[in-house]
Amino acid sequence: MSLFRRRKAAEYDKASERDEEDDKKNKGTGKSNKAEKKKNKFSCVDNCCWFVGCICSTWWFLLFLYNAVPASFPQYVTEAITGPLPDPPGLKLKKEGLRVNHPVVFVPGIVTGGLELWEGHQCAEGLFRKRLWGGTFGEVYKRPSCWVEHMSLDNETGLDPPGIRVRPVSGLVAADYFAPGYFVWAVLIANLARIGYEEKNMYMAAYDWRISFQNTEVRDQSLSRIKSNIELMVATSGGRKAVIIPHSMGVLYFLHFMKWVEAPAPMGGGGGPDWCSKHIKAVMNIGGPFLGVPKSVAGLFSAEAKDIAVARAIAPGFLENDLFRVQTLQNVMKMTRSWDSTMSMIPKGGDIIWGALDWSPEEGYLPSKRKQRTSDTQVTSHEENKTLISKSNIINYGRIISFGKEVAVAPSSEIERIDFRGAVKGNNVANTSCRDLWTEYHDMGVGGVTAVAEYKVYTADSILDLLHFVAPKMMARGSAHFSHGIADNLDDPKYEHYKYWSNPLETKLPNAPDMEVFSMYGVGIPTERSYIYKLSPSAECYIPFHIDTSADGPHEDSCLTDGVHTVDGDETVPVLSAGFMCAKGWRGKTRFNPSGIRTYVREYDHSPPANLLEGRGTQSGAHVDIMGNFALIEDIIRVAAGAKGEDLGGDQIVIKLIEVAFGTAKVLVRDSDLND
Repeated sequence: MSLFRRRKAAEYDKASERDEEDDKKNKGTGKSNKAEKKKNKFSCVDNCCWFVGCICSTWWFLLFLYNAVPASFPQYVTEAITGPLPDPPGLKLKKEGLRVNHPVVFVPGIVTGGLELWEGHQCAEGLFRKRLWGGTFGEVYKRPSCWVEHMSLDNETGLDPPGIRVRPVSGLVAADYFAPGYFVWAVLIANLARIGYEEKNMYMAAYDWRISFQNTEVRDQSLSRIKSNIELMVATSGGRKAVIIPHSMGVLYFLHFMKWVEAPAPMGGGGGPDWCSKHIKAVMNIGGPFLGVPKSVAGLFSAEAKDIAVARAIAPGFLENDLFRVQTLQNVMKMTRSWDSTMSMIPKGGDIIWGALDWSPEEGYLPSKRKQRTSDTQVTSHEENKTLISKSNIINYGRIISFGKEVAVAPSSEIERIDFRGAVKGNNVANTSCRDLWTEYHDMGVGGVTAVAEYKVYTADSILDLLHFVAPKMMARGSAHFSHGIADNLDDPKYEHYKYWSNPLETKLPNAPDMEVFSMYGVGIPTERSYIYKLSPSAECYIPFHIDTSADGPHEDSCLTDGVHTVDGDETVPVLSAGFMCAKGWRGKTRFNPSGIRTYVREYDHSPPANLLEGRGTQSGAHVDIMGNFALIEDIIRVAAGAKGEDLGGDQIVIKLIEVAFGTAKVLVRDSDLND
């Protein structure tokens, strides 16, 4: 019996062991199921963290390699593949005997100048005098909400919010590099140094590019600093006049300065009507948006341009998601709409300059194809690439914004439009449901948003009304500092107000007949000119208008790609804006140029780098990359060393401006508007 019982006990023990093993297996299976569920719950934030981490790691690794390898290594590898590189312009001209002569002043454009923190809120602890803009942009991903808060300006005043002071970095380092390895002014500075220039005869006219031009003087006395530094450099260089080199929005800023410095105090600098004649030899404008850029309209209207619209189409909802508790595009819109300077680049001149519903200055031509260079062949010139558009395919570039592809091409008589100006705005639930992220679209309500879309098409004239409707506070501030029309009578006393000084169509050039004005810009790159939009009414927390990236042209070489019509330019500024004033508006003695200042147009045909080892290339015509263009740098150094525009060969025209941008019958009619 005892044996029988022991067997039973043993069998019982085995059974219990089997049960325990089954329990463990079940538990293990449960744990693995939970683990699998956890794996399946890999969130969007995790994806974003990995994405940002990979980008940062790659950037720092490449930066490490850049600093670790000998300085001559990239050049050695490049020359081994492509052959010997040409001498840099500074070295070439030094061999020709050119030496330092006229003092040089650089005027940076929008976003390229560094900004640093002088006072901030608690979240910015430890960032005193650290760059918030420029450099590594480390604070963008470390504390994005705090960064947006400190980079934004007061929505009522356009100046500093309470408790925050962000100021421009001073010195040549303010804009020599935008980020590590990404030059802006550095290449030009280095080449000027080769012929003897140094900091005593080079000056970076840094300013806070976010605020309105006149407010840079009110808050920081930036205009007074430019005036005193030019006077000092002219005095210490034996009376030799300064050569001014503005880039991008800096072109408009210096145009404002030339009127400010001559105007009497307190509105102006009190320099007198002959100040520019005494102190300035030449103004060499690079990539100047004299008449504005359509790209600024898309930025203010929907916080996007072509690149962002394409990214949004590839990853729908990503840019609108609550990424790290920051709704990306909404915060970008809120921040950039507080920067008054952006309104200086809204297209100027209205329909007379930019075209109306059924015509535009560029009608009848396709933009030049982007030139592609290989080691074996050189692609043909612009003249061979230029193609006349058939009557059935005329593009209405004057329609800067069209809601729908069909509207963009339809005859104006067939477009039924409902005026949005009298539409009743309402409240939107987004005001209380979207983390208190405010944009003025939330105050429009469904009725206001729908009214904007039902107007269907907007030209340069109605764009201003549109922006006043969708962003009234922004435009109220902007209207006090900028104007976008064409003057009827420049002798009218109202044009003595500073709001007109940065618009070349509402102000006169200085009385300085010996001064020269250059317009230098790249061509050969498709540049944004007009947009096709769509309405997203269901997105209560999102921006309700998007560029319709599904809208493409009928063939590969079409001007319409991803909802954007393109023309020839430097990828940011169309030829019409960059070249019109020097080619036509200021050419000879006109009412905008009463003293007959000589003007020159210098176009630089874009040629991309042959390989990655060439970096951004030495023949680029792109808006920022042109700052490393050897031909442009050589022209600048020659003028700084004493040459005149005629010594450079006068105008350098790659595409025929008069035919392509200004030569249609409707543009020629405007000759009476230019002359006395």
